[in-house]
Amino acid sequence: MKEKLEQIKAEAIAQIRAADVPERLNDVRVKFLGKKGELTAVLKGMKDVAPEERPKVGQLVNDTRAAIEALLEESKTKMERAIREQKMKEEVIDVTLPSKKNIMGHRHPNTIAQEEVERIFVGMGYEVIEGPEVEYDEYNFEKLNIPADHPAKDEQDTFYINKEIVLRTQTSPVQARIMEQGNLPIRMISPGRVFRSDEVDATHSPSFHQIEGLVIDKNISFADLKGTLEVFAKELFGPETKTKFRPHHFPFTEPSAEVDVSCFKCGGKGCRFCKGSGWIEILGCGMVHPHVLEMCGIDPEVYGGFAFGVGLERIALLKYEIDDMRLLYENDVRFLKQF
Repeated sequence: MKEKLEQIKAEAIAQIRAADVPERLNDVRVKFLGKKGELTAVLKGMKDVAPEERPKVGQLVNDTRAAIEALLEESKTKMERAIREQKMKEEVIDVTLPSKKNIMGHRHPNTIAQEEVERIFVGMGYEVIEGPEVEYDEYNFEKLNIPADHPAKDEQDTFYINKEIVLRTQTSPVQARIMEQGNLPIRMISPGRVFRSDEVDATHSPSFHQIEGLVIDKNISFADLKGTLEVFAKELFGPETKTKFRPHHFPFTEPSAEVDVSCFKCGGKGCRFCKGSGWIEILGCGMVHPHVLEMCGIDPEVYGGFAFGVGLERIALLKYEIDDMRLLYENDVRFLKQF
């Protein structure tokens, strides 16, 4: 019996020393010390040992078990320490290295320009109201005094979904919808994306943005329109900015005008930026046509108003001195991060 126990002990020690991972040590523990292990089998055979020899044999079995368990524990501790040290070497952190920078996005130049325009008009008591980009022909044209035979309705200028539905060519339909509601007076701007069948070049795109404004109230005159746009120009381009109104024609306003501002680069003296004229065109405007008021259910004998519209991209191009509109939509990070 003693020889058998010595053999079991020697075999267990050899397998423990040969183990290279904790799982192998656990296999050795099960093989020799488990319920079906070799030492357990020896204990089950104690019934065949003479009664007077059983204490000695039992002591030998316990000593063998203790020796194997001690060596297993020692080997496990050494192995875990070695694994931990190796892991710490592989996962070492150099605290002197600079941290990784999070690449943060920021507002697009169009968004910056739009928010600035909105801030100016909200400060003057205007509401910001948005509307659908897919619009009925009735609101996009008819209610704005643009009849069926008007050139603006030609297919080369307008994207038609069907005969009655179009991609809006301006944000003026939002104004018509608000006027129809009859909640007067009205002071609003309507920013948003619009669509026209244009070729893409440095100053044109089939999809761009407009901000249009509308005021409807009693005793509104062209002087109110001029004063409003003069304040807007000074807030946007600087306090020294001057405005100039030139007669023009728009179907939904009468009288109508285009507005120029003095060049904010040369102060009106003439430079490359303003093409030597000293002035830069920024928007169109006019007094709301009486027929438009009538079609929207407003009595033109009692109420009047003015409207204006400015291209958002034009504001961004002028304000940030960008010479090609396509740069706004190419998503080139080298360009966009300048803003």
